[in-house]
Amino acid sequence: MRFSNRASLVTGGTSGIGLATARRLIAEGGRVLATGRSPEHIEEARAALPEATIIAHDAADPAATEALVSAVRDFAPEGLDGAFLNAGIGRFKTLEAIDAEEFDTHFDLNVRAPLLQAQALGPSIKDGGAILLIGSGTVGGGRADALVYAASKSAVRQAARSLASQFAPRGIRVNVVAPGATETRFHTRGGMSDPDLAQYKAKVAKAVPLGRLGQPEDVAGVACFLLSDDAAYVTGSEYRVDGGLTMA
Repeated sequence: MRFSNRASLVTGGTSGIGLATARRLIAEGGRVLATGRSPEHIEEARAALPEATIIAHDAADPAATEALVSAVRDFAPEGLDGAFLNAGIGRFKTLEAIDAEEFDTHFDLNVRAPLLQAQALGPSIKDGGAILLIGSGTVGGGRADALVYAASKSAVRQAARSLASQFAPRGIRVNVVAPGATETRFHTRGGMSDPDLAQYKAKVAKAVPLGRLGQPEDVAGVACFLLSDDAAYVTGSEYRVDGGLTMA
């Protein structure tokens, strides 16, 4: 029960890794405010997690940040113990298929959103709390179709280190959890067709030393570790959860 009497925010918390993390936080005694953009996912999350407070929020819209801060203050008047800034997007296109919109979409949601949220939410996070960002196992790799997505997540890795220095005087830790290929709707939303997705999953599962794709719960376990006091001396770090696929 590491999160008893603790309040946490999970953006993008209505599906996939975010939902699994919210579920784990609640199972360990925590109170959770989760955000999502899809009405369908929001309703599914409310049914799955009746204990959570779930609100609609578009992380890519800077104008919506003020409303998020207000919701956080209502949810946790004494402050948040942790914030998992998990909302993100990933589309897979090679160089000849990208355009300015592709850059804006990825960097607005994957980089600008968590930075502006960290700025706005900083006063609402308790001293000694934790901020967690979502990275990607594609960073450092050479997938041609991950060009823009991996670049945005590389920026997240660097941003976390700078934020770790920024928040260290208050004892607030900032880390990154970087999933590998995980069984969520991520790749479907990213534009992969069903045949391409099946082929991709089979290829990755064969290459992963542990012999399978990840589950959202695999990532949630590491996310909750980084949000908990078990990681009290961990900051500015990136934890990969990819079954060993990218180990040196």
